Amino acid sequence: MTADSERPGSAGSPSAPEGAGAGEPEAASRRRRSPWARFVALPAGLRITSYVAVVLVLVLVALTTTGVVLVRRSFPQTSGTVEVTGIDGPVEVLRDAAGIPQVYADSTEDLMFAQGYVSAQERFYEMDVRRHATAGRLAELFGEDALASDLAVRTLGWRRVAEAELPLLAPETRVALDAYAKGVNEYLDGRPTSRISLEYVVLGAGGLDYSPEPWTSVDSLAWLKAMAWDLRGNMTDEIDRVLAIDAVGRERAEELYPAYDYRASDPIVTQGAVIDDVFEQDASAGGTRNPKRPPTGPALDRDRREVATSLAAVSSVDSLGQGVGRMPAWLGEGDGLGSNAWVVSGDHTDSGAPLLAADPHLGVSAPGPWLQVGLHCRSISAACPYDVAGYSFSGVPGVIVGHNASIAWGFSNLGADVSDLYVERITDGTARRGRQEAAVRERQETVEVEGGDDVTITVRTTDHGPIVSDVDEALSLVADAAPLKGRQRFGSGAGQEYAVSLSWTGFTPSPTADAILGLNRAGGWDAFRQALSSFAAPAQNVVYADRDGHIGYQATGLAPIRKSGNDGRLPSAGWRAENDWTGEFVPFDGLPSVLDPDGGVVVAANQAVAERDYPYFLTGDWDHGYRAERISSLLEAALVPTDSDSSGTVSLEEMTAMQLDDRTPLGPVLTPYLLDVELPSGYFSAGQRLLQGWDFGQPAGSAAAAYFNAVWRNLLELTFHDELPEALWPDGGQRWVAVVTELLEDPVDLYWDDVGTEDRETRDMIIERALRDARDELTSRQAVRAVEWTWGGLHELDLRSQPLGEWGNGAERALFNRGDRDVGGGPTSVNATAWDAASGYEVSTAPSMRMVVSLDGGDGLDRSRWINLTGVSGHAFDAHYTDQTERWLDGRTLPWPFSEDAVRDAAQDTLVLRPASGS
Repeated sequence: MTADSERPGSAGSPSAPEGAGAGEPEAASRRRRSPWARFVALPAGLRITSYVAVVLVLVLVALTTTGVVLVRRSFPQTSGTVEVTGIDGPVEVLRDAAGIPQVYADSTEDLMFAQGYVSAQERFYEMDVRRHATAGRLAELFGEDALASDLAVRTLGWRRVAEAELPLLAPETRVALDAYAKGVNEYLDGRPTSRISLEYVVLGAGGLDYSPEPWTSVDSLAWLKAMAWDLRGNMTDEIDRVLAIDAVGRERAEELYPAYDYRASDPIVTQGAVIDDVFEQDASAGGTRNPKRPPTGPALDRDRREVATSLAAVSSVDSLGQGVGRMPAWLGEGDGLGSNAWVVSGDHTDSGAPLLAADPHLGVSAPGPWLQVGLHCRSISAACPYDVAGYSFSGVPGVIVGHNASIAWGFSNLGADVSDLYVERITDGTARRGRQEAAVRERQETVEVEGGDDVTITVRTTDHGPIVSDVDEALSLVADAAPLKGRQRFGSGAGQEYAVSLSWTGFTPSPTADAILGLNRAGGWDAFRQALSSFAAPAQNVVYADRDGHIGYQATGLAPIRKSGNDGRLPSAGWRAENDWTGEFVPFDGLPSVLDPDGGVVVAANQAVAERDYPYFLTGDWDHGYRAERISSLLEAALVPTDSDSSGTVSLEEMTAMQLDDRTPLGPVLTPYLLDVELPSGYFSAGQRLLQGWDFGQPAGSAAAAYFNAVWRNLLELTFHDELPEALWPDGGQRWVAVVTELLEDPVDLYWDDVGTEDRETRDMIIERALRDARDELTSRQAVRAVEWTWGGLHELDLRSQPLGEWGNGAERALFNRGDRDVGGGPTSVNATAWDAASGYEVSTAPSMRMVVSLDGGDGLDRSRWINLTGVSGHAFDAHYTDQTERWLDGRTLPWPFSEDAVRDAAQDTLVLRPASGS
């Protein structure tokens, strides 16, 4: 290996290999027992002293020249030539001022090898943590803090499903996965962990003796399982509904889950119908309804009540779902996730070519979830068909979201209900299914725990899926106390029990990886749809545009067809056959799809997908469409000719600005009620006066937004905390906006009453208390003078490294976390920076990236713009760790060069990977 230089600012060139690396046999490269085990066995006082000593050493080293060298040792080489084994010809990696790599090669194998090599250069620690997480092996690195997550993942069996998916993939996908893995392993070969990432140095200082295993194709597939879980749908809602019913009764619980209002928010697709299981965009609505769609009515309501009663025993358990239902946010955020994606035809743009925008909303972290990359075959052929750029996941070959030379695509979460919980009736290792008994399958899983004893569990699986109550204390209480119909006949003797299992489409091995690479190669609408037909999980909305001027939309993913007894809203009795899935999924051709729709605009922001007469059941829990309606209204306003713009078209710059819109839809609904309350002049009315003339925007510097959101949080607390268990306290997101919007119309609804007082509170009394409490809170948190308050001072973005930024000590968090940035927006704004009203104002999910693609002819794609939440690098002190964050905060974007001339003009570093002599 030869090297001319590393990334600017790094120290020197690579030294000779130190220690064992990934090139060793697998048995030798696995984690070995280390002094850490002896360290944690020390008496508490000595252990703390030793731990402090480790931290002090790290801090002292970081302040010395040696420390600077140590920090930079893992920085990637970005210039010069490196001889590698595993490629047939030279590969160029060009990096621009933001460090974004663009790769040029002559074959698919060399191209994907280079992507793997570059991903490992920039993000291998992140990749390594991800594969440990998806295999249920985090405790090998991080000890007991990770054990609960590992036990949940082992029970879910993500890696087992990924292993089953590998043989299902197309040959060209296997080629890409294998080449990617070879590139990762070439980078690791003989490289000590201190030259891979600083995190390994910190873990080693704590006593961990570890060398990474070689990367495999299954490692790549397993991360796709984690993302599918992250966006899985309403599993926790099933339990939350039960808690709500138990706490306030069925009728009042329904108030907390208002139905989607089709009059207030249009679905994504407003034309077409399903004819003979095929969605026809030009057909008239009113086609044959699918007889397998779950019905509603008294019989189903009775079954729901029965299950609700059976689960009431857990109403006091505030940690419900901590084991499986709510895993660590960085592994599966679940609630609060969404995305904006929209596309406008050339009839409505200033260039005459389509524009496509996307900004997926995911959990915030450092580094962020996306790695920007370009993958270019020097000559397009069957042997090398890729010319694509966009956002990839580190560890996965290809581009997930972006564009190629012909088409562009963007994702938003479909929100389909793809999971169901079942209460199982088990006797001596068999589960009741109708009139028969089915064997409960078992397997042993052993988790190695750094600094502790190995933990072995028995994972049990029914025909519905894994028994999740075995690793979830709250769900085990559900199982043990279930007084369902037939309990008397079933009894409670030895060998008899109740348990809770999970059905999820993600357990079905599927070739989703084929879809990703198929999108990368697609040259038009038909190829785009063909690729998406393999996309199984997570279920997604996909917007489309091409350079021939077409725009479109396709829903994709597996959505189960349920039998008549199950609508997915509550856990079901697993022994009743009418509650099962049919074993079939909504056919891909039956999912909503449209090419060049009427009106020339598609907006997909998690609202309902199709009109209410769509025959297949997808979910009963759509996002209420506030972001979708705002985007649509902004586009409508832009397309109206004015004196300053007679064209009535939208530009790329206007599309970019729309992604930053921070208006709250709750503002015009709630503010009139806040202004109607009479407060004493002076101290208490000072905050209220900020709302007079407020435009409902939420920029970081807004005092009015700070006060409004503080009132909102206090209003939710005063209204709901007295009656709902802590697990159900409102997060303030889109569902709660819909709940309170309806509640405001009834000033004496029971929710307004505080059950902890003798008085009967009304709406106006609670609003007045919220106004006063918000004033006191902001005075305590920020300033006495109301005009000095700022929304960003409450609503801060803290980028945490995962998982050291969560589980590490203070020094480790300081090394890897980047925080305390003031942010505007809110959960229901287009600029969807969500926060959880039950816990505070800190940003929990946000636009993880933003892109606007111009589909102009010629070199028009070079006009496109993009930005990442953090940066390309996963190295904490690298210049590109969070170098895009300030631009992201300011609403700025980066140029997105795509043509080779533009890429070479923007390049600041060029690394050449050359076949090693004799290889």
